[in-house]
Amino acid sequence: QVQLVESGGGSVQAGGSVRLSCEASTFTFINYCVAWFRQSPGKEREGVAVIGTDSTTSYADSVKGRFTISKDPVKNRLYLQMNNLTPEDTAMYYCAAASEATTQCWGTAVYNYWGRGTQVTVSS
Repeated sequence: QVQLVESGGGSVQAGGSVRLSCEASTFTFINYCVAWFRQSPGKEREGVAVIGTDSTTSYADSVKGRFTISKDPVKNRLYLQMNNLTPEDTAMYYCAAASEATTQCWGTAVYNYWGRGTQVTVSS
């Protein structure tokens, strides 16, 4: 059974940085879409950044230039480096992975495997 476990969340002041990690068991971050999503209270879960099956990266407009998604296939880890954080980035952040090859990597419906999330709180 695939398990994704996020870590690295916490509280930070506006302008600060946080690096999230996601470790996978019985799953390799190769050949499938992998992504970070986030969800704030009362809001829908939204995609933040994805790595496609060809290893290209893409980002939500709200985080472009501030967030960087990367993966380490050897360590079986997915990362999200978040810089210049604002209070609007406060959310529970989730790691996600797809189990079927697809070129469409945006949207929650693509992903079969989810972590339990790690909270990031940004204060002004």
